[in-house]
Amino acid sequence: MTSMIKTMLFDLDGTILDTNELIIRSFIESLQGVAPEGFGRDHIIPSMGEPLTDQMKRFSGLEDVTDLVAAYREVNLRLHDDYVKSFDYVNEVFARLHGQGIQIGVVTTKMRLTTERGLKFVGLYDYVDAIVTIDDVINPKPHAEPVSKAIELLGADPATTLMVGDSVVDIESAIAAGAIAVGVAWSLKGEQRLMDAGAHHVINDMRDLYTFVGLERETLAQS
Repeated sequence: MTSMIKTMLFDLDGTILDTNELIIRSFIESLQGVAPEGFGRDHIIPSMGEPLTDQMKRFSGLEDVTDLVAAYREVNLRLHDDYVKSFDYVNEVFARLHGQGIQIGVVTTKMRLTTERGLKFVGLYDYVDAIVTIDDVINPKPHAEPVSKAIELLGADPATTLMVGDSVVDIESAIAAGAIAVGVAWSLKGEQRLMDAGAHHVINDMRDLYTFVGLERETLAQS
């Protein structure tokens, strides 16, 4: 099975882009004076990967969070380039998979503006064949729709598609769409959470993905 993979889909934040500190800082700054006293990273991390509106409702206790979402996005855009970078070996792996004809997609609960900005900023955008954002679906992850939509856009087969993510919603969306769910061990949520959610595999390093397409690591390659 492992050498049959033709398509790889990736969550964005916390999976291929290290935006963890940017996200935490954006929440803390935009919720100042709104969230309960003591609100911090331990409250934020468990829900990372969920739609921003849902998170803001939970953290603020408010129903109308339009202003809070706008405030978050203002902070996030302002600080974006100071915080965003690729995780280790992501650029190398994307370039090699792309060169081998593997289809690459990004499936995220982020809006398209910041998704494309992040991918371009770290040099991944040109390797990506399809992008599905919160703007493109009615039902975000953990629903099957985002992963299914990416598979459809690429003309792919769920059975030969990996969905790689750092949160429970990524795993659940992948399984619901019939794809192979792969968790990343560098998730802030912890590897066990992803396995408990039903991940078929967990990788410790982006280069572990080579195994799924029958490639070996290039031992002399520069990281």
